[in-house]
Amino acid sequence: IVHETPSTATIDGDAGLGLVVAPFAMQIAIEKARNAGTGWVAVKNSNHYGIAGYHAMQALKHDMIGMSMTNASPLVSPTFSKERMLGTNPIAMAIPSKNEPPFVGDFATTPAANGKLEVLQRKQEKAPYGWIQDKEGQETDNAHGVKEGGAWLPLGGDRLHGGHKGFILGSMVDILSAVLSGANYGPWAPPFVSFLEPAANPPGEGLGHFFGAMRVDAFRPADEFKEHMDNWLKRFRNAEAANPNQPVVIPGDPERAMEKERGKHGIPLLEPVEKDLRALGEKFEINF
Repeated sequence: IVHETPSTATIDGDAGLGLVVAPFAMQIAIEKARNAGTGWVAVKNSNHYGIAGYHAMQALKHDMIGMSMTNASPLVSPTFSKERMLGTNPIAMAIPSKNEPPFVGDFATTPAANGKLEVLQRKQEKAPYGWIQDKEGQETDNAHGVKEGGAWLPLGGDRLHGGHKGFILGSMVDILSAVLSGANYGPWAPPFVSFLEPAANPPGEGLGHFFGAMRVDAFRPADEFKEHMDNWLKRFRNAEAANPNQPVVIPGDPERAMEKERGKHGIPLLEPVEKDLRALGEKFEINF
């Protein structure tokens, strides 16, 4: 910890694995919330931290609302630009309930997570229009468009469809995660894709994250809140569907359904992914 108050802290990740740094930071946010009602932790000098929602969900068992966000490799152009300046910069929030499954929102501030584009590339399929633009700033369905000098569009796509709002969201994540913590921000964020070179003269250290925990009973009795969350969740889930074959889903529902499916039938691998894993296993003499 490089800076601390009763409800806040800034952590130096020591260039470690984000998968180790992030849970440590989230636990500090939870402990601060336990003592002060709310806890906020900024992290610098870290790396890829995995699933944003996983970290936010650590607050649920403590009757707290959890938040998690991180900046990432610069692959996204601001509205009206063709230069790559921001990452896909995800935001996650987990909110406890009583008997219903909790509300867990976890989303990139781009139309999709970067992994979705990689899957399309391996399947040799096209990207939906509105996801990315080519190196000239023109909308494209070429799934390799970002690799070839293009960029992700912000959430919403172009200005007409609200892309400026996605740009704002991604910027907020970048500022809280990196400018506030002392990490590298914007186009200086460390690259985690092979086609990007590290930026010259980085202004900070490593990648940045931001975590929050809020004790529900700092606002109202926790059981009372959770009962109302149950009511909220049930009412929204039962909203009249526009298509009877597509019921309304609450943030967290698709992931819970997929977890159940994968737990029963396993995780399917694309053939190119399997080949890559086997090649890595042979290279490092790992048998599987």
